Amino acid sequence: MKNKLFAFSPVVTATDPAHWVDKYADHLYAFALNRLDDEELCRDLVQETFLAALERLNEFRGQSSERTWLTAILRFKVIDIYRKRNSSWLTCHPMQSEPEYFDPANGHWKDDWAPRSMEIDPVDPTLRKELAAILQKCLDRLPALWYSIFSMKHMDDMATEVICEEMKVSSANFWVIIHRAKVNLRACLQKEGQ
Repeated sequence: MKNKLFAFSPVVTATDPAHWVDKYADHLYAFALNRLDDEELCRDLVQETFLAALERLNEFRGQSSERTWLTAILRFKVIDIYRKRNSSWLTCHPMQSEPEYFDPANGHWKDDWAPRSMEIDPVDPTLRKELAAILQKCLDRLPALWYSIFSMKHMDDMATEVICEEMKVSSANFWVIIHRAKVNLRACLQKEGQ
């Protein structure tokens, strides 16, 4: 008699396209809307994701959940939108010098640029919702390329090398963009959060 404790059989998840809309549409829509902030475009991308998944159904191996697989397809569609939006941004907006934000003697913020307290209680759900709305407003003010790169790095946790390759930017430009996006977000948050 075989010991069932050591029995192993690979789990293969069967796909169920008939239930994708009910199970995953809201998640995929929220994922896209969080990155693009264009409701109509996000609805279209979710539909395109379902169609692409149906076309590639035979490629699904069950090594991830359906939700993860569909989200990955959508992520590439979002990256394609980022690429289209940003294809000419760098040529039209060359990197220029910026004021020094830090004191070279000690590495700390200069007084004019130092962060100020927003005095938001992180436990209060109403204030957290308000902060999220302010953050989205500030993200929307970033140039499209900065928004794209910032969200890929800090929302999708993508590797720098992958972002540089996908967005066709050098490593140096990537870090300048990330720095400028953070500085702009901080300034906007402080202004809007008062």
